[in-house]
Amino acid sequence: MNDRRILIVEDNPDDESLTQRGLRKAGAEVLVAHDGALALEMVADLDQLPDLVLLDLKLPKIDGSEVLRQLRNDARASRLCVVVFTSSSEPADISRCYALGCNSYVIKPVTYEDYIEAVRRIAEYWLALNLSPARRR
Repeated sequence: MNDRRILIVEDNPDDESLTQRGLRKAGAEVLVAHDGALALEMVADLDQLPDLVLLDLKLPKIDGSEVLRQLRNDARASRLCVVVFTSSSEPADISRCYALGCNSYVIKPVTYEDYIEAVRRIAEYWLALNLSPARRR
């Protein structure tokens, strides 16, 4: 998986740190955006798009739902694998994200061990098992 790239869109430093720990063994390059506006700028400016975007919903400047909407409306970024990784279990948030085209919606676990395991499993599935139309060969 070492030729892979993951974009974490997360404003909480503790959650960012935990997510990075969970991704350590994935062997992927990890990029971080601390707000929705920066995430959209990064995607627009990158020569090589990320293979996976882990997107929080509650973000400063532009919230995660709007980031997802803009990614799906961008021809270049529309096929990115986007996993909404958030603390919200609100049915309205889940429905909205799927309507906007997220590939998966995962609620952040509360315990350290479960959080790390969830991130590890997300990376394993989306980077090692899943074949995406956006995947470079």
